[in-house]
Amino acid sequence: MINFACDDDRLSILGEQHRVAGFADQLFTHLPRADQRRWAAAYLLGLLAVSGRKSMRSLAAAITDSPTASQSLHRFVNASPWEWEPVRGQLRRWVEERTRPKAWTIGVAVVPKRGDQSCGVHRRFVPALGRTINCQVGIGQFLATSRGPIPVDWRLHLPGEWSEEKLRRRTRIPEAVHPVPAWAQVLDLADTMAADASPPLPLVVDLREYTEPDRLLLGLRQRARDFVVAVPDSLAVQLPGAVRPSGPAADSSASPISARRFLETEGELLRSVLGTSHLRPSGLTRVVTGLVRLPRGPQPQRFYRLFAEVPREGDQPTALWLTTLVHLSLEELLELASLPATIPRALRRLEGSFGLQDFEGRSYPGWHRHVTLVSAACGFQELSEVDPAGLPGTVPPARLIRAPRRPAQLPA
Repeated sequence: MINFACDDDRLSILGEQHRVAGFADQLFTHLPRADQRRWAAAYLLGLLAVSGRKSMRSLAAAITDSPTASQSLHRFVNASPWEWEPVRGQLRRWVEERTRPKAWTIGVAVVPKRGDQSCGVHRRFVPALGRTINCQVGIGQFLATSRGPIPVDWRLHLPGEWSEEKLRRRTRIPEAVHPVPAWAQVLDLADTMAADASPPLPLVVDLREYTEPDRLLLGLRQRARDFVVAVPDSLAVQLPGAVRPSGPAADSSASPISARRFLETEGELLRSVLGTSHLRPSGLTRVVTGLVRLPRGPQPQRFYRLFAEVPREGDQPTALWLTTLVHLSLEELLELASLPATIPRALRRLEGSFGLQDFEGRSYPGWHRHVTLVSAACGFQELSEVDPAGLPGTVPPARLIRAPRRPAQLPA
């Protein structure tokens, strides 16, 4: 049995311990064994308590002086038979109850690795570093809340070489999991969200960062998912009246043009749109926009809005955005389009404050369980003082729990 005993030095965080334990009970309610839920609470408390690198030893030392606690935490993450998907579903619902997410977006986490034994490790050129490194790549789903992006789901990217049976057995990759492109994993995240009871949120993502962006766009259209996506300049579009009511066969009589050409020749320039994004100085901005159709794929009669922000007089539009949300105002669309720019900072916070890159295991299940617990720790840190009605509580936002000066007893 795990007990969080305390001394005088720990009275200040006793309430946090109880709240973390209650939070873990909500997320891990599907686990039949109470000791698993208590180890989940211990792992979460360690992630919140430890500053710096979050190794198994440092997590254990923050909550106990038992010499076997680090081994028990390691077993809980790597060997204990619990599924992470129900935990992520509970976390998503917990976040949605306390906030009003307006969309979801994608964050790509690059985790450097020294060797080649960890699941999914491969050589990749990282533009931010300017060189090729050994790394794992995690594709995270973030809910856009008023408190910032909160991670709720993940996929581990597996390059083609990870279809080899020897590598799969060594790292315990499930039979149903195979190497697929990143755009297919984004669609899988969209399918998982749509399967939940809550209405699916629109996806906001920069398609230009993916190979075969047209495949991801087509997949979203086939699934009838709402989106706000940055598209390549060469994306083929048609004028609103180009498709006749006679049906899809009329497409052949209309000549598509590129998205950039449409905005340059047919788009409407608006000079008095208020830029509401916190990433942009308050004031007026210039936006060029227009309604278009997409010549190929499902629903050829559907309208989409194409828009781009023009930074200064005489400049060319920057990113070109396409959306299904034609009913929203341009102010709302510009705010949604700013969401991907918030993700790099969110990823750095996951790495620095919650140990996203500190997992010491090598297995596929272990990686997924670790990032699930990291996401839960982030959600707790940001939203534990927000009531389910979505209104701020009377207590200030949760603060980082610092490690005690003297560890408490945590019997194995």
